[in-house]
Amino acid sequence: MAIPDFQSVMLPFLETLQDGKERTMRELTEQLALRFKLTEEERQEHLPSGPQSLFYNRVAWAKTHLKNALLIDNPVRGKVSISKEGRKVLLQKPSSINCKFLKQFPSYLKFIGHTPDQEGEGKQETIESTQTPLELMDASFNTLRKATAEELLARLQTCSSAFFEQVVVRLLRAMGYGGVTGEASVTGKSSDGGIDGIIKEDKLGLDVVCIQAKRWDGSVGRPVIQGFVGSMDYIRAKKGVILTTSQFTKDALDYVDRIEGKKVVLIDGPQLANLMIEHNVGVNPTKLYELKEVSNDFFDEDEG
Repeated sequence: MAIPDFQSVMLPFLETLQDGKERTMRELTEQLALRFKLTEEERQEHLPSGPQSLFYNRVAWAKTHLKNALLIDNPVRGKVSISKEGRKVLLQKPSSINCKFLKQFPSYLKFIGHTPDQEGEGKQETIESTQTPLELMDASFNTLRKATAEELLARLQTCSSAFFEQVVVRLLRAMGYGGVTGEASVTGKSSDGGIDGIIKEDKLGLDVVCIQAKRWDGSVGRPVIQGFVGSMDYIRAKKGVILTTSQFTKDALDYVDRIEGKKVVLIDGPQLANLMIEHNVGVNPTKLYELKEVSNDFFDEDEG
């Protein structure tokens, strides 16, 4: 089954604790993963923004909401157990526990910044998100990044060919190609056999990367790739990169996989835009948010 959202975890979380035992979050997460019959792949799925597993993050947020409703306790460091209020809730045999359900508890209303009066009649009911705050931030970040990538690609498709070639060379340098002592340049020739730029990764030019940068309207096919690979022989290059604002055909991708003696990398429009964002080429950072979480290592006390 799919990984449950954090609100769907709340009732099973409380039910797992109804035996009165104290459990660590790691133990609880494992038991809940078994209850939801998660596959190993689902257990290992991570948040886009960090190394924490998606399911663990949702279990942790379920804990945060239940704790602020006083349905669970922290009897000792690093462990949780059900509270008296939590037992009362389970005696009611609720079909589910979610954020709306928890609003009956004053401590929870205080946690979310509401007052009992705000939850009274006449207040327009709000829709509770099933995503954790971190997931919402990730989703917003991805939406903004996608919009930026689309705008970048649109700009690249309308700029001049000469400027596009310069952008590509600048991007590859920003990615580390050419190193400290190398150099990069645009050929500026019409009879260069399809090579638009060259990166020398050392002063003597013993290791050369050939570049082809084209703003094709349609898909780039195998003949273009073959022509580029052939032109690499003129300068005895073994490495090449072809970048386009469009995409490559399956035949072109298959051909690149079968080339012997040379390494050619194909970068399509979406990849190109994302690489520019990642390496700050053509974009400016606008705002930085630094998220922090409690360090478990910091609070590990030596026993004895």
